[in-house]
Amino acid sequence: MHRIIPALFLCLSFFSPGCQDSGPAEKQPPANLTLTFTVSTDGSGVVVFIAKADNASRFQFFFGETGEVAFESNTGEVSHAYLNSGTYNVKVLAFSADELSIDKTASITIEVDEPPITTAGYTSPTSYAGLNLVWNDEFDGDGLNADYWTHETGNGTDGWGNNELQYYQAANTLVQDGYLTIKAKAENVGGRNYTSSRIVTKDKKAFTYGRVDIRALMPRGQGIWPALWMLGSNISEPEFIWPKCGEIDIMEMVGGGAGKDDKVYGTVHWDNAGSYASYGGDSTLTNGKILADEFHVYSIVWTETLITWYLDNVQYHVIDITPPELNEFQKEFFFLFNVAVGGNWPGSPDGNTVFPQRMIVDYIRVFQVQ
Repeated sequence: MHRIIPALFLCLSFFSPGCQDSGPAEKQPPANLTLTFTVSTDGSGVVVFIAKADNASRFQFFFGETGEVAFESNTGEVSHAYLNSGTYNVKVLAFSADELSIDKTASITIEVDEPPITTAGYTSPTSYAGLNLVWNDEFDGDGLNADYWTHETGNGTDGWGNNELQYYQAANTLVQDGYLTIKAKAENVGGRNYTSSRIVTKDKKAFTYGRVDIRALMPRGQGIWPALWMLGSNISEPEFIWPKCGEIDIMEMVGGGAGKDDKVYGTVHWDNAGSYASYGGDSTLTNGKILADEFHVYSIVWTETLITWYLDNVQYHVIDITPPELNEFQKEFFFLFNVAVGGNWPGSPDGNTVFPQRMIVDYIRVFQVQ
C-alpha cells in the first residue's frame, strides 16, 4: 500500500485541472514615467525633482556625466543643489518590484546667483600732478558705451591664436551699478563648451603715451585667463599684423590655485627684425589673498622712453623702449578687455574650476602730460 499511494497521487495530480502548473506571472516594468522639477526662486540653485510611474517601487537619479547615482528614492522626490549656472541633463530610472526599469532624461537650465560685488581693495587717485585726465569710463550707465567699446565675437582663428576654448558673445557683458562685468560660463555656443566676452576700443579710443589706471576684480580657477591689454591701432594694416603692431599687456592672470590666482603679469610683445620678441615681469600678492578677493588697480606709465608697470601703485616691471627695434611702442594703441577660457598658457579648466567666473571692472582712466 505504501508503494501504491504515491503513484496514485501522481496520476491524480497529473489529470486534475486544479493541479496544473500555469507558469509564473508575467513581470511588468513601470509605465508612464514622468519627471517634473521646480527651480528655487531665490537664486540658490536648489531644484526639487519629482518622478512618477505606474508600478514603480523605487527611483534612481543621475546627475552630470559621471554615471554615478546621486540619489535613490522610494517616493520619487529628491532635491539637488547646483553650484554653477548652466544647462544640465538629469536622468531618472524607475524600477518595479521585479527590478524591471524604464528611464527618462530631461534638460534643465540653472542660473545661480553670484555673491554681491565687494567694494574692498585699492583705489587710485582721480588726478596726478602734471597730468590731465583725457579719457575715462566709470561704467555708470546701464549698458556698454557704444561710443567707446565694440564687441569682438566668435572664436577667432585657432582660438584667437592661442587655442582658447571659449566663444565670445555680447550676452556675457553687463554694465550695472557702476561696474562692468565680463562673465565666463560653461555653456555650449558656436560649437564651444564655454562662453565669455571680449570688448575693444579699436577705431574709437586710442592713445600714445600716458598713465593708465584700471581698477578691477579678477576671476579665479584653473584655465581662467583674464586680460586688460592694448594693441597697436595699425594691426589691421597688412604690413603691421601681430606682432608688428606691438602689444602691451597691462595685466594678465593665469588662474589655477596657489601661485597663480595671486599673481599678475605685465608684458610687451613686438617684432624684432622679423622675429617675435617679448619681455615681461610679474608681481605676487604677499598678504595671503588672491586677486579675486578684492579690487586692485593695474597701471602702466608709458612715456617716450619707458613703459613701467604698477600693482596698486607699486612698481614691479619696466622696459626701455628707446631701441629702434621697439619702435612699435611709439605709436597709437587701443584697449581690449576679455576673459579667456583655456589656451596655450593657462591650459584647460579641470574638475575644480567653478563656473561662472567673472572679471569686474570699476573704471579705466587715461592721463596724459599737460
